[in-house]
Parts: sequence; C-alpha cells; structure tokens
Amino acid sequence: MKVAIVHYWWLSNRGGEAVVSAILDLYPDADLYVQVCDEKLVRETLGPKFRGKIIQSFIARLPAAKKKYKIYMPLMPLAAEQWDLTEYDLVISSESGPAKGVLTRPDALHICYCHSPMRYIWDMYQPYLKESSWLIRHLFPLISHWLRVWDRSSADRVDKIIANSRFIARRIWKFYRREASVIWPPVDVAAFDHARPREDFYLCLGQLVHYKRSDLAVEAFNTLGLPLVVIGEGELMEDLKKKAGPNITLLGRQPFHVVKDHLERCRGLIFPGVEDFGIVPVEAMAAGAPVIAYGHGGVLDTVVDQQTGLLFSPQDASSLAAAVMKIERREVVFDPVILRAHATKFDRERFKHEIRDFVQEAREGL
Repeated sequence: MKVAIVHYWWLSNRGGEAVVSAILDLYPDADLYVQVCDEKLVRETLGPKFRGKIIQSFIARLPAAKKKYKIYMPLMPLAAEQWDLTEYDLVISSESGPAKGVLTRPDALHICYCHSPMRYIWDMYQPYLKESSWLIRHLFPLISHWLRVWDRSSADRVDKIIANSRFIARRIWKFYRREASVIWPPVDVAAFDHARPREDFYLCLGQLVHYKRSDLAVEAFNTLGLPLVVIGEGELMEDLKKKAGPNITLLGRQPFHVVKDHLERCRGLIFPGVEDFGIVPVEAMAAGAPVIAYGHGGVLDTVVDQQTGLLFSPQDASSLAAAVMKIERREVVFDPVILRAHATKFDRERFKHEIRDFVQEAREGL
C-alpha cells in the first residue's frame, strides 16, 4: 500500500504537527506533502524512522513564503490540486487549511483528520476582519467567498472524516454537512512529572491572540492579586504588558523545558479561550495541575468539572476569578494522581491504535 500524508504547512511544532508525526509513526515510508515547511525542522521532528519524501508546493518557492505564508492562502487550493497523487492507495490529509482538496485516484481511500474547518472563513470570519489591517478588510471578503465555495466542495472529495473533538465534529456538520468520527489528538503524557510539589502561582499558556482570551486571565488576576505567570507571544503582548499588575509575570515565548517546569509546579492552568481540542489542558493534567477553563469547545472532551478542573461560564473575568477562589478556599481539592490517570486517556499510543483501526475498517468498507 502506497501512502501519502498531506499537511497544510509545517513551520513550527504544534498540535497539528504532533498529529502528523504520530500518523507517520504508523506509515514511516509514506511521503509527506506540505504547502510550505522548514524541512530541517520536519526531519529533526520525525527522526530517522521517517523514510519518505517531503514534497512542497510551488508556494514554497514564492518570496518570503516561510514567514508570510498566509498571504498566499488564495493560491493554496490551486497548489494542492497540482500535486500528482495518482500512485497512492491511501491519502490522509491533516486539515485546518487547504489540505483536504487534493485530487486522488477514484479507487484510492482519502481520510481527512480535521483539526477545524478554516476558522478565518467560517466561524471566526467577522472577528478576523475586525482585527485586520485596512487593506485586508477590503480585499479578504472577495477572496474568502471563493475560498468558502472551494472549501465546501473539497469536503466532498474526502471518503471519511475524523474530527479531533465532539466540538469540531459539530462544526464539520454545520459547514460541510458531513458526519465525522472523533479521535482525540495525541498528547505526550509521559513527558510530564505529576509528583512535584505545587507552588503558589497560576499559569496561562498559549499564543497571545484575541480568541484565546489571555486578557481575561490578566483582568481576573489583577483583581485577585494572586501570582500569575503568562507564557506565550503574539499580538496582545504589548497591551497585556500595559494592563498587567505587579503580581503578573509575562515571560513571552519559552522553550519546552521551561513550559514543562511551570506546568509541573503551578497551582492550576488558566484556560479562558475556546479551543478546537486544546492539548495544553491535557498536558497540565499530565503534570498534575488542575485546569480552570471556560466551559465551551474542546475542553468539554478533556476536563471533568470538579474532578480534573473547574469549568466557568460566562466567559468573563469575574466568572474566572470566582473559579480560582474555589481553589484558594479549598472548596475543591484536586489529586495529581487522578489528574494524571485521566490524562493518559489521550496519550500518543492510544491515538495511533485508534487511527490504525479506523484506516483498517475504512479499507475493508471500500
């Protein structure tokens, strides 16, 4: 069986890349197709077990493609359709951008693992426009209409769709009218130590962008006066620096060993945004830290209220602060052993086992 894995872009290691890496563990001879990538990073991440080829689209040859790849989004559907995949019996696309629109043989099996339908043309279209420059606000509506038409039609080219959470399965039905099976993404649970002593600070971890709502964490902890460490970088950094009180430390982007150390020592992870799945909350639980999260989105698949964390609603600073005070007053006490045991439900080997079984069943159904 000849296998191709199609990913949107690979310029850093995040959740989507963890999924592709785990799938390539199952198919080390598969070829990897990607719009644009840092090939050195990809090969270092995959290691010597990966024996396939890396094929980039013509986007990779355009000016500043590695840094400004998003400006080439209107060309990516065309680029994906130019790849010749006729030699492959199995194609697995990793989708939150233009990956699933590749053209395959009629008798080939195409499975799409969907992290999310493209947010900036569907559910986050209006917020994206409001946060964009004048030029983007005027040009993107023309482009996005065409992208929506292509995105919807390309969903019909896929034989089977996998969603990374129940939240995304509902989104797939809403925008594509396709049923999706749910297989949670892989989390490296073994990388974390849950037995270290907890210290007197909370942690907010992730990109500092609007939809992740790190501003709510800063606002809540300004009111509480409790120690908060914020790790991440993004467009909100300067604004958060202006708002943050002396009890809040903004560390910017940090390497994994620093992130790991903070997850293993913090009193809890603050997670105020809406995520498709959210690997960070599972990593926190693997490290023995409870999760204080807005009760919407992918966290409903991962966080058990009152057992592995606290879910707050509505999505505002006062609700978040009230949830934190339940921990401070010891109204709810969390056991790191229970947190770790729950996190193992999402580990890497479980993911690979479920993907292998899904592919086998789909092939038998052809």
